[in-house]
Amino acid sequence: MGYQNLWNLVERRTVVRLYRFVLVGSGAALVQTALLWMLVEYGGLNYLIGATIAIEVTILLQYVVNNAWTFQHSSHTTRFEYFVGLLRTNVVRGTAIPLQVGLLYVFVTWGGLMYLIGNGFAIFISGLYRYYLDSRWTWKIQM
Repeated sequence: MGYQNLWNLVERRTVVRLYRFVLVGSGAALVQTALLWMLVEYGGLNYLIGATIAIEVTILLQYVVNNAWTFQHSSHTTRFEYFVGLLRTNVVRGTAIPLQVGLLYVFVTWGGLMYLIGNGFAIFISGLYRYYLDSRWTWKIQM
C-alpha cells in the first residue's frame, strides 16, 4: 500500500468516525434536551441543575453507542477495558460539564436565549472539546 493510499485510508476513517460521533452526539443532544425540559418543566429543577443531570445520563448513553459504533476499530471489548473506557469518558465529559453549563448560563443570562436553545449551542461547542479528548484519550486514536 503506497503512502497516498495509506493517507486516504486514515483520512477516510477520521471522517467516518467524526460523522458517527456527530450522529451519536446529535441523538444524545435530543435526549439531553428532552430530559432537561422534563426536569425543569415537570421536575421543578433549576435549568442548570437539570442540565447537569441530563448531561450525565447522556454520557452513559453515548459511551455505549460510541464504543460499539463510532470507535468500533478500537472499541473496548473486555470488561476491564470497558470499565476503564467508561471511567475515562466520564472524566473527559465530566470536565466538559462546567464548560457546557457555563456556556448555557452565558447564553441564557447574557444572550437572552431560551434555555433549550442555549443548551443546543452549548452542546455543540463543548462537543468539539469532547470529540478531541475522547478520541485521543478514551479510545487512543492518533490524529
